[in-house]
Amino acid sequence: MSDLRRRKLADLLVNYSTEVKPDDWVGILGDFKSLPILREVYQAVVDAGGHPSLLIEDSQMQRYFLRNASDEQMNWVDPALQRYTEGGDVYIRVGAPDNTRAMSSIDAQRIRQQRSAQSVILQTRLERAARGEFRWVGALYPTDASAQEANMSLEEYQDFVYGACFCDADDPAAEWRKLSAMQQQKVDYLAGKNQVTLRGPHIDLSLSIAGRSFINSDGRRNMPSGEIFTGPVEDSVNGWVRFSYPAIVGGRAVSGIELRFLDGKVTDASAEMHEDLLIAQLDTDAGARYLGEFAIGTNFGINQFTGMILYDEKIGGTVHMAVGMGYPETGSLNKSAVHWDMICDMRQDSQILVDGELFYKDGAFVI
Repeated sequence: MSDLRRRKLADLLVNYSTEVKPDDWVGILGDFKSLPILREVYQAVVDAGGHPSLLIEDSQMQRYFLRNASDEQMNWVDPALQRYTEGGDVYIRVGAPDNTRAMSSIDAQRIRQQRSAQSVILQTRLERAARGEFRWVGALYPTDASAQEANMSLEEYQDFVYGACFCDADDPAAEWRKLSAMQQQKVDYLAGKNQVTLRGPHIDLSLSIAGRSFINSDGRRNMPSGEIFTGPVEDSVNGWVRFSYPAIVGGRAVSGIELRFLDGKVTDASAEMHEDLLIAQLDTDAGARYLGEFAIGTNFGINQFTGMILYDEKIGGTVHMAVGMGYPETGSLNKSAVHWDMICDMRQDSQILVDGELFYKDGAFVI
């Protein structure tokens, strides 16, 4: 039986997030578990006059590839995917993991090798998006595996996911426009500012935003969203941070991460679990030890850690940072095959100063 909230989510992705128009070439990407919502998205794209291309992924096939592919196969870039990335108009990705630990036994170096080989796809997508040539959005469809990761029943997790996307409201798009207006006020305030200082029990960090732009992430690229983000000046980050939640890559949770920065570069890194994967990621390339993103989460409908970064990085009262690739539209110059988000809780005894003025305290804006 179709869930009305699922239909609302598909409508949001097509008609609000990416605003599909007649003759748009629309890539619809997802896992086989996401087929119920991919069908809804497909129908909405057709109804909007777009040309849909369906691309399906599967963790079992991906796991086999990572274990058995030769170096030549690992370094191969799919020309069909490359052609679409270079010429498509819209990218809609709906993940639906059937096993959140599917890649746990895969060697970190193999994951690193594949990410490096495929970085041309990510770079092209980001550059075209920054130029306004490529509209994209990513979402997740609730599965038993994701619910288990979040310590919820499937029914509870469905309520959480659809609530985080405002799909339990009569007019979800109207709710996103309200959040967008609030965030735009903060973005306007930050325009032209120079220095950001973060202090708290888990952080003592400074970074420059001089000449950089904050982006109002209001559900048009991630669904759900609820964040403002920028790319820090690459050599400006100094201090340390201890991240509050595990950072997951390749199905492995790296917990207890602590990073120390000097003139922008991670000079010291440690983790309580899977430190080898942390170091492997940081050593991927020259840009992987620099921050490509700094962001403040604003979605208070997301109030707990779920193990899914799409939700967790938006938790109201947190900040997150990504080592590696920066978003060109922010002014970031950092390039890397890596873009790895890590979250720090700011809801207790914490503050953010902007050019010496209190901007944010204990998880809430004061400006």
